[in-house]
Amino acid sequence: MLTALIMAGCAGQYVSHETGGSQVSNAGRYSMDQDRGPSQTLTADEISEVTPRVEPRSRQGNASPYTVNGRQYQVLASADRYSEEGLASWYGAKFHGHTTSNGEVFDMYQISAAHKSLPLPTWVRVTNLDNGLSIVARVNDRGPFHPGRVIDMSYAAAVKLDFVHKGTARVRVEALAGQELDQPVYYVQLGAFSQRQSAQNLRDQIARQIDDDVNISEGEFYRVRIGPVQYDRAEALQRALTTPELGKPLLVVPN
Repeated sequence: MLTALIMAGCAGQYVSHETGGSQVSNAGRYSMDQDRGPSQTLTADEISEVTPRVEPRSRQGNASPYTVNGRQYQVLASADRYSEEGLASWYGAKFHGHTTSNGEVFDMYQISAAHKSLPLPTWVRVTNLDNGLSIVARVNDRGPFHPGRVIDMSYAAAVKLDFVHKGTARVRVEALAGQELDQPVYYVQLGAFSQRQSAQNLRDQIARQIDDDVNISEGEFYRVRIGPVQYDRAEALQRALTTPELGKPLLVVPN
């Protein structure tokens, strides 16, 4: 996995933590020699499910071909109709807090996955063929590069699929598409104020800049929100409206 991998020099060249790498030394990147689960274990009931959604390709992690320890890998042009069976493994504390292939931060307590060839991100359904358990996971990392393994699951995902103690499991991996990918609506929250007038001033300022609905949600605080809008628009507004004064707006799912 590219938590497991780091970019080396030019695009498409990677260094794998799993075998020591060949282009650039990976020594010292991780504080642990061997991976393990967290000191405080989780039960399946304590782990939140994830909701699949339509997303654009990540700017990082999709270079193709790329090389790991002398072997070249191709990233698929599309995940459409992808289905494969094989061994799944899992990764945890050693990589917790480090960057994944697409530039996000790996959190072993959340459901995610690593794959050698699927575009990043891709939403997949992973079914444990030994016990019938199935979950949806978001692929945001590269790997595994051990022979015979088709996917690496986060610690949380392995708990959900009940193979965390066994280490590996026979699985089916299927890419989600069409109606299986929800397009949930979001609010872009610009700020929360104790005084309504402060919220109204910001609301009026932003409303002059964009065509989307800008409203004030009343409660303990007066929250200035844009929306609801679909994910792609919410993400674009979040980027456009991030300022030193306001900070980065929050993406909020309606109750």
